[in-house]
Amino acid sequence: MRRTCLSLFLCLVAAEAAAQSVPMREHFAPPGWEDSYTQLHYSPVMRIGDRVIVSGIPALEGETEEAKIRWAFQQLQAHLEEAGATMADVVELQSFHVARDHDEFRRRIEPVLKVHREFFKDHYPAWTAVGTTALYSKDAPMEIRAEAIIGSGARARAQIAVPKEK
Repeated sequence: MRRTCLSLFLCLVAAEAAAQSVPMREHFAPPGWEDSYTQLHYSPVMRIGDRVIVSGIPALEGETEEAKIRWAFQQLQAHLEEAGATMADVVELQSFHVARDHDEFRRRIEPVLKVHREFFKDHYPAWTAVGTTALYSKDAPMEIRAEAIIGSGARARAQIAVPKEK
């Protein structure tokens, strides 16, 4: 009986230790984005340990396409801050661009590249840009999502050879 009690106690201690080692999954919604969670049933921002995942943010607000894109990047920054991350902590971007063909896609990516340079001065994140025929938000020319590792921006290093001029 004593051996069974000791075994059970050790099992309970081990189970508690295992439960505490699993990172907490936290859901966030910056002010104005609460309906994403309550009505559309998705998390605008999720933090698991030091990893932050930001759902797609449509480029909606602004008079021009560039202004809409800048607004999306500003929203990305606010989403990251809600979970304790910064733009410097972003390790991966994915962007989705409404375009009918390759030429339109290349034209539409130009203002994104301009705004991207404003928010990422160096130590750029990995980035995949995808063309598509439609987005959930009808008037958005693009949508951006990101992943960040909190604190990684403070310890960034690029070991990339600079090509010699020809």
